[in-house]
Amino acid sequence: MTQTKLRNIPRILCAAGLLGAAMAPAHAALNPADTSVQMFRWKWNDIAKECTSFLGPQGFGAVQVSPPTAAASLGTWWDVYQPVNFNSLKSNMGTEAEFKAMVNTCHAAKVRIYVDVVVNHVAAGAGTATDGSTWNSSSLTYPFFSASDFHPACDIAGGDYGYPGNRNNVMVCRLSGLPDLKTEGSYVQGQVKTYLNKLVALGVDGLRFDAAKHMQPADIQAIMSGVTSTTTSGEPLWVTQEVIPDSNVVRSTYFAAGTLNEFQYSYALKAMFRNENGASLSQVRTIMGTPGNWGGTWGFIPSDKATVFVNNWDTERNGSSLVASNYVAGSINDTQGTKRYDLANIFMLAWPYGAAQLHSGFRFTSYDQAPPSASPFDANGNPVINQQWDFIHRWSDIANMVAFRAVTRGQGIDNFTTGTANQVAFARGAKGYVAINNDSAPWNVSLQTQLPAGTYCNVVQGQLNGTASACTGGSVTVASNGVISVSIPGNGGSTVPAVALHVNQKIAGSGGGGGGGTCTTVPVTFRVANANTAFGQNLNVVGNQAALGNWTPGAGTQMTIEGSGANVPWSSTVQLPPATAIQYKFVKVGASAVWESNQGTASGNREATTPGCGGSLTLDGGSFRN
Repeated sequence: MTQTKLRNIPRILCAAGLLGAAMAPAHAALNPADTSVQMFRWKWNDIAKECTSFLGPQGFGAVQVSPPTAAASLGTWWDVYQPVNFNSLKSNMGTEAEFKAMVNTCHAAKVRIYVDVVVNHVAAGAGTATDGSTWNSSSLTYPFFSASDFHPACDIAGGDYGYPGNRNNVMVCRLSGLPDLKTEGSYVQGQVKTYLNKLVALGVDGLRFDAAKHMQPADIQAIMSGVTSTTTSGEPLWVTQEVIPDSNVVRSTYFAAGTLNEFQYSYALKAMFRNENGASLSQVRTIMGTPGNWGGTWGFIPSDKATVFVNNWDTERNGSSLVASNYVAGSINDTQGTKRYDLANIFMLAWPYGAAQLHSGFRFTSYDQAPPSASPFDANGNPVINQQWDFIHRWSDIANMVAFRAVTRGQGIDNFTTGTANQVAFARGAKGYVAINNDSAPWNVSLQTQLPAGTYCNVVQGQLNGTASACTGGSVTVASNGVISVSIPGNGGSTVPAVALHVNQKIAGSGGGGGGGTCTTVPVTFRVANANTAFGQNLNVVGNQAALGNWTPGAGTQMTIEGSGANVPWSSTVQLPPATAIQYKFVKVGASAVWESNQGTASGNREATTPGCGGSLTLDGGSFRN
């Protein structure tokens, strides 16, 4: 939801979202819920077709659809965010019968449906809505609502969002002149509950509250207390809320009702991939934090409370994110002469933060441009990609990462490696590995993975053929020691400069290579607890090996926290030379380095000997020694 009054006609800039307070286990009949896609302004019949022909088979867990209520019809992209009649599901995307058919068809294809709901406000001006009902904002005359159901007229000013600002005005005054519903009132809450329960009864699997920041958190909780909490598929109803950060809103007050759209994520990706204000991809762990210790310098909310996206229909127009479909004169497009947009989506689907959502909408050359009148499919039912509708969810380098995210779910971040400031690589445990080159120069490098030896398809370029005997695109061989040697072109050509491997895309019967029976490294897992870390601190393992930073605290291997709290264990697996005596210590790294005290050894350091080839070792250090 935008915080700015927009020219002559109020319009709503709404952020994408989807999920509820906790990630539910996937229903047996549905795909894993790891990745969803916003299909902005797609009609119900077209979404149903796409669920069957692509989204279901590709493994997508859900589609988020645009608001289905009867609304103003103004010939713009934003008119669906000006509802008129909550009791009617006749919209510019289709009828209630078509909506129900879409839900049923997508469920049959194993895909959930999430709905963007707008209940903070109603349409401005006057006219006839998509279902034939009329409204007038001057007299506050709407179907099922009258003047007593609205807050007194006042407009939110830009300064209300800043410091010291006025949080009350943000919640009770009008956003861009739109009449603000009295959502604390029992009658309004009853109307909203009736609407949401109708959606759940039709089979809807999740709700996204548009403009949640402009509602009291307690109002959303009260509404949800009267909404059916279990879907027709037998899963918990998922809920997320649009709460754009500002100087006054306390985002954690909304957690009781569901997750939040984490706009910081979109802002950070834009800064890192465009190298704004000195930011770069190599800084991601500092900016966002790490598994079990999310937050970072940008103050990210906990991962289980976040829905993330590279862009949505708002951010691609207001300049706050990377974009693919904005062709407005003078605007930056992150697909023109660069693969930044592709790389950011690949990163999002590989990085274990939040619930990931792709965006698929339409190309536009002017800000207010309405969605195309033409179907996304030609007369033969084939998708017409990258012409009017962008079909980003079908771009193969991005679509193939849906399975990667599902396969690597629950894995941490290991073997994080950087080349230049714009080149990063990391393992997702022993399930997957990703390397991304956002630099103009090629990246020729050997990288340590934790994957079993064999030949894997680079899913950025293709997948296994029908017999799993070869790849339709490029492949990468993992040696017996887990090392890969890759040459990733610079960002600027026609090739998407990334490598993504996962265990479900290994050529059948393939073995190791480049290592034979002799290894150069073996896996050693380091673990320690009771470090009494403070917010902003990470724990590194540092020692007398190159992989341990050669005693340089910031160059050591950053460990992953196993839970939350100051004293929970931290761990990391590092590839080290076999049969080698090593020395190491644990170091708290933040504003300054805090080393462990000396150990009871001759060197004063922790000491061990790595195993021989084929072996592995876990070094449980007990407690951090202060």
